[in-house]
Amino acid sequence: MRYGRYVGHLHNTAGRTLTVSDRKTSIMVTIDPSTRVEYRTCPLCEATCGLEITINDGAVGRIRGDRDDVFSHGFICPKGSTLKQLEADPDRLRVPQIRNGNEWRDATWDEAFELIAERMGSIIAEHGSNAVGVYLGNPNVHNLSGLLYNRVLLRSLRTQKIFSAATVDQMPKHVSSGLMFGHPDLIPVPDIDRTDYLLMLGADPYESNGSLATAPDWPGRLEAIKARGGKVVVVDPRRSKTAANASEHLAIRPGTDPLFLAAIAATLVDENLLAAQPDHHNRLDEAAAALVSFTAERVAPATGIDAETTRRIARELSAAESGVVYGRIGTHTVRHGTVASWLVDLINAMTGNLDRAGGAMFAKAAHEQPRSKRGFATGRWSSRVRSAPEVRGELPCSVMAEEITTPGEGQMKAMIIVAGNPVVSTPNADRLDEALDELDFMVSVDMYRNETSRKADVILPATSPLQRSHYDLAFYGLSLRNIANYSPAVLPLESEMEEWEILTKLSAMFSGAGPDADIAAADDATFGTYLQRMIDDPRSTIHGRDHADITSMIGDRRGPERYVDLLLRTGPYGDAFGSNPDGLTLASLEAEPHGIDLGPLEPRLPEALSTPDGLVDLAPQAILDDLTRLELAADDVPNGGYLLVGRRQLRSNNSWMHNLDVLVRGKDRCTLLIHPDDAVSVGVGDGGRAEVSSAAGKIVVTAEVTEDMMPGVVSLPHGWGHNKDGMAIAVASGTPGVNSNILADESDLDPLSGNATLNAIPVTVAAL
Repeated sequence: MRYGRYVGHLHNTAGRTLTVSDRKTSIMVTIDPSTRVEYRTCPLCEATCGLEITINDGAVGRIRGDRDDVFSHGFICPKGSTLKQLEADPDRLRVPQIRNGNEWRDATWDEAFELIAERMGSIIAEHGSNAVGVYLGNPNVHNLSGLLYNRVLLRSLRTQKIFSAATVDQMPKHVSSGLMFGHPDLIPVPDIDRTDYLLMLGADPYESNGSLATAPDWPGRLEAIKARGGKVVVVDPRRSKTAANASEHLAIRPGTDPLFLAAIAATLVDENLLAAQPDHHNRLDEAAAALVSFTAERVAPATGIDAETTRRIARELSAAESGVVYGRIGTHTVRHGTVASWLVDLINAMTGNLDRAGGAMFAKAAHEQPRSKRGFATGRWSSRVRSAPEVRGELPCSVMAEEITTPGEGQMKAMIIVAGNPVVSTPNADRLDEALDELDFMVSVDMYRNETSRKADVILPATSPLQRSHYDLAFYGLSLRNIANYSPAVLPLESEMEEWEILTKLSAMFSGAGPDADIAAADDATFGTYLQRMIDDPRSTIHGRDHADITSMIGDRRGPERYVDLLLRTGPYGDAFGSNPDGLTLASLEAEPHGIDLGPLEPRLPEALSTPDGLVDLAPQAILDDLTRLELAADDVPNGGYLLVGRRQLRSNNSWMHNLDVLVRGKDRCTLLIHPDDAVSVGVGDGGRAEVSSAAGKIVVTAEVTEDMMPGVVSLPHGWGHNKDGMAIAVASGTPGVNSNILADESDLDPLSGNATLNAIPVTVAAL
């Protein structure tokens, strides 16, 4: 009998005697009362893989993939099992810390909040709310408390100085989706489980496991496309692992993906390959007319892809029974990121693959709420120094340093940074590092004292992932299959405070309640207001219902759980608080620790659109106006020099997992990949040291010579270089590497989205 196969199903059975049997054998098993098995969704990347976690005497034992998870079926990457090491990391902060000069000391929670209330209160009183900036880091989208309660914090501060990791990542997709479909979060995802043809640009899911397209085991899903006779084409200046396993790899000059996509669109028009369009598609003729000049022949010298290959790809997409174009971070973190994002969805529409099985489809998350039909706009306010427009409620993170260092009305005097490390993650990182010293006060909510939080006056320690509950509010709206899963906290709090309580306390303080603010009362008031807005909304399934009745049905849930219950019950599959008795509730998810499968993606247009006219705008005017810049790029033929691109790594996730020895041990992975011909030209050998310089800065790094690189292109991974004084992350500090964002120019932005240019950076390379 394979007893091990059954252990994962003995959930919450500690101390009980069970009969475990297969067809031939039956045995009695007494479960050790100090051992239990828990199931949860991994919160470390966008894949949402299920984990099976064994707890021994209150400590994390084995972590492996949950074979009964409805989405991941046991798949797990190397990062998932390291939650054990993250939980036990001696450098992880457990109590608040206060800085005095260059010295740090532990503090009580009351002491930390009193200091914050005093210092922040005086700054706001003297300089106004816009003197406070907030930066929200990438881990917030993996954190239920961060997604729900950062909004409360921002409302309490009433500041326009809001920044996030979105403008060094995916903001172009939000903008193009907002302009086309009416809402920045209405993002189509590639239905790769049913497609026959996938054209993928700027992505390496064999390493990253997919992004803005949530699914476990992307490599297996890509292999399945080929196994059923389909084709996977990868466009990348590097022969990545994904490219190496594709049906075809096209090497492209960095930053020219929008030119290649524009040429595909122009070919579809020129060769009369456009599919019939549904009635809810609008302005296709205008989009086609704006792109006719971007012929495959014209853009070939700039892209490095010959005209006939470009035309062939267009024909293959058009002829495929189902096909889809998918572009990710390599197409977003460039000068024309929003145009590239638009072209991806435009081509999907042109070929008849938008909102159909095997094409680009829209998820229907269990918590989704009705969206207004107001449409989408940007520029409601601008940054003080550079007049960079607001996008989706925030300013480009590239302007943070100048907003701190430039005197005058509205100068940033204080910052709150929640789960972010912008000193590593944003352009011209050294300048921001210096700028933070000029702040009068700074607060970090973080697990570590890292490059950024070392600049804070107070660090409020975040809980570990296993100490908090989890539901993927962000990623189920981008999922390649409609599923829902809720994970309760696995381990209890010790000296920590729940993150939702931290953020609620700060919000109450900034709303005038002071450091003695009652967290429970503040949360009750905020939730009550949120619930009343739902009741008042004619689109809601609980419109007109009694507030007290709904509250009583939610019961004694607190914090994020009652928000999740409310959202699930009023969502598209919910019980609507009794109106649909068989509908979804948080209780029904709690009863299914492996998740609930809600089915494959289905066509959702035009009902899901948030445009005022109820139509897909295939030719947003702001994007058409920006094509003038792309015209200039079409004639930009390479004339020497090098272009720097980033790269993803399976065992790394930005900068926030480099303190785990199990992930960073082994050979140096922060190397400069360079083509052999370029290495000879520069005079650097494999393992030699090279100096890389840009308009923003200079670094020295170990070279790795490989034919995987396109000539004229070099590559560095992101998130390394943990060498600042004052940190307390011993493993990361002792790991080789350099910060590639020292080379990124904070003045180089995509004007429509404010997104930083982190790929196709012009650099010089010289041997030391």
